[in-house]
Amino acid sequence: MEQVLFSGCVGRGTLEVVRGDLTEQAVDAIVNAANSSLAHGGGIAGAIVRRGGEAIQAESYRVAPVPVGGAAVTGAGRLPCRHVIHAVGPVWGEGGEEGKLRAAVRSALARAEELGLESVAVPAISTGIFGYPKAPGCRVVAEEARAHLAAGAGSITLVRLVAIDAETASHLLDAALSLC
Repeated sequence: MEQVLFSGCVGRGTLEVVRGDLTEQAVDAIVNAANSSLAHGGGIAGAIVRRGGEAIQAESYRVAPVPVGGAAVTGAGRLPCRHVIHAVGPVWGEGGEEGKLRAAVRSALARAEELGLESVAVPAISTGIFGYPKAPGCRVVAEEARAHLAAGAGSITLVRLVAIDAETASHLLDAALSLC
């Protein structure tokens, strides 16, 4: 069951924090926390392919590899969105993690802008199996989403930060509230 924890205006857009399932978001695109090879076996990536279908994985292999900090777009299969944007965040311990995570979020939002999309759902990239500590990772994702909306120059008018678990949702909420 989806729960909106926060909704606030930023520039001409809205930043939301939602506790819910990323694969159920009825937005123009969802962002997948991906690895460079776009092999979607576990975590959010695995859930996206299980729900959206193997066509997402097949298309991902055609656009891979994607460097850390980059993003690529595929169709969404059976998901309620139109696109999946595969953002490659850093693995904790590889060095330069904050800059790489910021680049991954910016790249994902740039791909959405290139497609003229209005709404994007973004998870806490790299804070799952990639081991980025949740609180600082959620802060980075929220800061980049807010900065993009505050610039107000593109097509995106809604960035929804989504987490399925209470701990991550709480960190996203804290990060969003700290930006107000």
